[in-house]
Amino acid sequence: MAFSSTLPAHQFIPVRRIDNARDLGGYPVQDGRTVRTGLLLRAAHLFDATDADLRYLSAIPVSKVIDFRLEDEKKGKEDRMVPGAEYISLPLDASGNAAASASADEKKRFGRRNKFDVKKFIVLASFNDLAKRIARALYTTLFFSPVCQEQFAIFFRHVISCENGAVLYHCTQGKDRTGVASALLLSALGASRETILADFDVTNSVYEADVRKYSRRVRFWGGKEEELAVVRSFIGCSKENFTNALDRLYSEYGSMEAYLEKVLGVTSSDREILKSRYLETRK
Repeated sequence: MAFSSTLPAHQFIPVRRIDNARDLGGYPVQDGRTVRTGLLLRAAHLFDATDADLRYLSAIPVSKVIDFRLEDEKKGKEDRMVPGAEYISLPLDASGNAAASASADEKKRFGRRNKFDVKKFIVLASFNDLAKRIARALYTTLFFSPVCQEQFAIFFRHVISCENGAVLYHCTQGKDRTGVASALLLSALGASRETILADFDVTNSVYEADVRKYSRRVRFWGGKEEELAVVRSFIGCSKENFTNALDRLYSEYGSMEAYLEKVLGVTSSDREILKSRYLETRK
């Protein structure tokens, strides 16, 4: 997979076989500081990581690897372990109410026939009504599902308690669940909404070639805009849907800080701990 040359240099983690591997380090926050480099790392799964990739992550050192994937997603794609790191499974189900309210027939058609080939599965799923509903509600589910909220609250406890080394967190492609986790972290550290959206949108540069490739396949099979939107959401990420979910969050809670405190239990004292560890004076 080729990366866009427009990506900020500080985003790259120099690994060969871990997709969408990036460092939150270097992002500015509102009090004139920046996020420290080498402490908050986001990525896709580690199944394909090379020995050299694992040695690099161990040397940082990564002390916690947090995996947001469901158990079914891990089968046949288990993470390779980073030497010296604690592995934490923290599954997040982004299918939410769309899947819960689906008929048995819809679930059967959606299926997981190609679970080991995610992109091929997405091409087929783009014609599925359940997949379309899940794509539209993806970020709303992650922000507002009580189960997801509980998991994100635990995620923050792990990040806050990590006194040495880096935290690397990931899902399958390192974009939706990982993207929301990054948005929450950056918010807790004082980053602006513009910075949060910019970090989220980097994924679309990373997977741009794949989106074009699989969009052509969907068009070949007769897919129109509604089907192409599923490809853009599941192979890339929908900035529009993410922005809409953020708008709802701000409408209901007034601010991200209020959401963090009232819903995830991340207090002002917690945010100060995070800032003292993960921020530095801007150079």
